[in-house]
Amino acid sequence: MSQSTGLTALSEDDVDAHRQTAQALITRFVLLTAEGGGRSTPLAGTGRRFVSTVATGGMRRTREIEFAKTVAALTPDDPLLSPARHTLVYRVRRGVAVALAVADQFARQSHLEDLQARNRSQPLQGDDAARFHALLSASSYVAAFSFAAYLLQTVDGESEPLNADEEPDLAFDTPQDALKALLAGLDATIDGAGDDAVMVARTRAFAREAIDALLVRRGRFAALASFAQAHIRLESDDFTLDGFEVAPGQRRRPLVMDFKKPEEIIGNHLAKHQAMRLARMIVAYDFERQLNPFVELGGFVFTFIGDGAPGTGKTILIQMMAGLINDYCQMAGYPFHYENFGVDQISSYQGKSGQNCKAFIDNVVNPRAIGFGTIDDIDQVAAKRSDDRASAGQQEVTAVLMEAFAGAGTVVRGNCLFGMFSNYPENVDDALRQRAGARWLIDGPQSEADYIDIFALLAGDNHAIPLGDHALFEGQQIRQAVRRAFADHDRPDEARLQAVWERFTATHGPARTLRDLGIYLHMIKQAEPRFTGRAIKNITDAIKMRTMDIDLPDAWFETPDAFLRKSYDDKLAMISELRTPFTLEMVMQEIHRYADSEFRYSDRADSAAVEEIVRRERQRQQAAAKIEAMKRDGRWQ
Repeated sequence: MSQSTGLTALSEDDVDAHRQTAQALITRFVLLTAEGGGRSTPLAGTGRRFVSTVATGGMRRTREIEFAKTVAALTPDDPLLSPARHTLVYRVRRGVAVALAVADQFARQSHLEDLQARNRSQPLQGDDAARFHALLSASSYVAAFSFAAYLLQTVDGESEPLNADEEPDLAFDTPQDALKALLAGLDATIDGAGDDAVMVARTRAFAREAIDALLVRRGRFAALASFAQAHIRLESDDFTLDGFEVAPGQRRRPLVMDFKKPEEIIGNHLAKHQAMRLARMIVAYDFERQLNPFVELGGFVFTFIGDGAPGTGKTILIQMMAGLINDYCQMAGYPFHYENFGVDQISSYQGKSGQNCKAFIDNVVNPRAIGFGTIDDIDQVAAKRSDDRASAGQQEVTAVLMEAFAGAGTVVRGNCLFGMFSNYPENVDDALRQRAGARWLIDGPQSEADYIDIFALLAGDNHAIPLGDHALFEGQQIRQAVRRAFADHDRPDEARLQAVWERFTATHGPARTLRDLGIYLHMIKQAEPRFTGRAIKNITDAIKMRTMDIDLPDAWFETPDAFLRKSYDDKLAMISELRTPFTLEMVMQEIHRYADSEFRYSDRADSAAVEEIVRRERQRQQAAAKIEAMKRDGRWQ
């Protein structure tokens, strides 16, 4: 094994030393597992399962794993393996050998090899024994991670989500035990694969799930610090390990984005403020409990829609939010997945657009990672169901998004969020738009001070032009700006909603009770039929978010142990202490914010429809005049 400039090169001799062991493992081994009392058994010839009523929680059972035979049995009528099956068997055997070689390298660098030698001659005691077991568990983790990473990098093909909700079983007693557990899981995953493509897709999906499960457990192994800085390369297989910063494989590509800082955004105060809040809320997610305290306490936004004219700052807001989440995740050692779904994923093949969208959703909602998904220009990606000019692919995407955002199977854990962005939100299907729990008006710089600030920011320092009588960026102080922005919603902005508000106050006076609020909401419903029960839910969710509009202390996010790695119950208690009750003023502001957006979308849609009618009427008049002229000339038949 040679080493230069921080890169450790695995040689073929290192890998070949474990080839016989790897061959034995893919041929046959016996695995001892715990027998769960709730385990079910398939009933032959039916789609049902038999669940034993006898408690077997304390029992153990053995399983024979014959991976090579499982692959061969995928085509029982053909004694020869197809090229894809032969390649998979070879890659799995090679991956086991590579994983054991990487574990050997870790043992040498961490002094585990010396402790193993001493333990063979005489059992270790005290601190040496504790260190030996800690390093052996870390070595097992390294072997499992290397095996999963090798499969994901070297097995070429498409991926598919696993149907099972259970993550792969993991064992950390010895490197061989860790690899046996993964081989058993892979054996069960590919069993029954209908063809080569399904077999490969399941293999890649299993490797991806194993990596996610391992990354969540990384914090349990203090001895992994040295391996996190390792750079290992096997040239013959084009296989590279770069520690744990980026999980290898298609799904863990480095996030390449021009991140923006909050101070680089001028205007859009409410949207910026809520994006900064959400970036901190989402990393409060507890991976063990698979739940976020903000979901339980209220205030977590699963979906939101941002609308505004072109050039008002939607893209830069995405860059800021993704950058903040990425920074927090890197600090805490959490896996982070950002993905955008765009028009390039709309396919002309029937069903493919829906599959692409479903894969996008599955990638982002993965409970073993922090996820942020965006759908930019959603009016072009998803179509109104009533639009007969939309493609079948756009209609498929609309159906998938509606089911994912508020369908019967939607589970909000608090580890991910979705943002929809559009210049023309009135062109988005009403039902899909109402599935956005929050509305962000992205209107860019508005005041005179905003325009001075944005020009000074973008112009840079390569000039000697004086600033003049202006306090630079004073108007961008987030607390003051947000307070002013919320105060702007004490009264409605849209003319039709203003009319409803004036009628309500003239009849009932200022709202003081829940009854008053209900009457006002009903009057809005009478003026705008799109204002449904889902709108009320979104408003109440926004009100709950206002109660969680708290400044989580910066000290909580300076080190992982201060907050992010605490238990779920500790996080819940820490956040609960900061929560404040909502007020009537907050309620009215959130009603106006949401209702204003509905009236705005409705008015835009109506205006567009009117313009279309006017255009067609003009065409009709022009056609009638042309027909009359043709009749006078005798050219009309």
